[in-house]
Amino acid sequence: MPQRFAHWQRRLAVGDRPAYLLIADLIAEDMRSGRLSARERLPPLRDLATLLDLNYTTVARAYAEARQRGLIDSRPGLGTLVKSRSPALPLRGGSAAEMTMNLPPEPADPGLVARLRETAGETLARADLYQLLRYQDFGGTAQDRDAAASWLRQRLPQADAARTLVAPGIHGVLAALLTLLARPGDLVCAEALAYPGLKALAAQFGIQLHPLPMDDEGMDPEAFEAACRTLHPKALFINPNLHNPTTLTTSRARREALADVALRYSVPIVEDDAYGMLPLKPLPALATLAPGLTYHVTGFSKCLGAGLRTGYVLAPTVTHALRLAGALRATTVMASPVTNALVTRWVGDGTAEAVLQAIRAECSARMAMAARHLGHHALHSQPEGFHFWLPLGGEAAGAWRGVEFASYLRTQGVAVLASPAFSTDGDPPEAVRVCLGGALSRDDCDTALRLIADTLDHPRHPHATVM
Repeated sequence: MPQRFAHWQRRLAVGDRPAYLLIADLIAEDMRSGRLSARERLPPLRDLATLLDLNYTTVARAYAEARQRGLIDSRPGLGTLVKSRSPALPLRGGSAAEMTMNLPPEPADPGLVARLRETAGETLARADLYQLLRYQDFGGTAQDRDAAASWLRQRLPQADAARTLVAPGIHGVLAALLTLLARPGDLVCAEALAYPGLKALAAQFGIQLHPLPMDDEGMDPEAFEAACRTLHPKALFINPNLHNPTTLTTSRARREALADVALRYSVPIVEDDAYGMLPLKPLPALATLAPGLTYHVTGFSKCLGAGLRTGYVLAPTVTHALRLAGALRATTVMASPVTNALVTRWVGDGTAEAVLQAIRAECSARMAMAARHLGHHALHSQPEGFHFWLPLGGEAAGAWRGVEFASYLRTQGVAVLASPAFSTDGDPPEAVRVCLGGALSRDDCDTALRLIADTLDHPRHPHATVM
């Protein structure tokens, strides 16, 4: 018998409790004492029955009892594993480190918070309250659309209010565009790793996503052209700046090549530019390279606050804008007049720009922290972003799998998102996306990043070579 289970046999010989309950007690005791460590594999049922001279049914009941107590977990292909008993990270409000949602950081600037609070109060105090509570013409008021065009002109000099619509968030715009451009059974091209919300929308509407491979410069234009030639896609969906999840920014040459293919085959482009306001030195938008085909979509969820559900879309022409307005009206009714009023005020008086600058600075500080802890693991990041992509080594001996790594971190109080959530081709790389925004403070991020780095540097899981 292995030495580590000798004391189990002695305790079972003198114990007065049913054997299946005592085995569960022994597992708990060994976890507390350190004899059993988190993620350690226990013997298979038949092997343990032989070791302890018990019948198979008794040991099966023991494992079932231990599983019910939250001590162990069984997974196909991995066997029976000891679960972590480590407490969650001691973060604010007693919560764990929620790093799955891609929320912008909240700068700890009392003056900025006071400015937001004061201007929000003034806006509502001066507004015609009943007007804000009524149905509105879709696309926003004339003032809202002027503000939208002004904001867009930072990236798109040709933006004008006649082609601009104010909508209830980027996700709502993407939903409307899918219904406008494609029908159930139709195909649209997208990155092989894409925004999970796009995957959910396509599944809901019965639309096929055709994955296009990516390299260090972005989507493969040759693969896009092959799809246009043989599959006749209804649209190209692309996230060109600070790509979610990989953080890649599509190169200028690659943007020009993709735009050229779209123009030759008359394929509409949906430019999901949720992160486009964050880079200090942006590359030309696809809407400037193929203006007659591109719907440029942006908003404030990634540069001001995710709860601010206001999105802007610049359509190729006024006619396209009117058609999209109909699709948006059918799917979302209208954007919130109250939210629009706040955003229009903040765009007009410079508050939105001030928050954007503060978020950029906070992103840089947090990404420097991530590089300090994880730079030797070749993470993919951008200094003005607030998420990073962490490859895990794939088939290397002892390497983590993405889902397994995310599951283990969750037992330690850190929640990250594994690559299958983003995959459109069914063959995701072994990687996770880690977000550094939301309610997390810099100290929270530092604690979580230390834990992630320690887990990679000192792996403790069934496939690890170091224990």
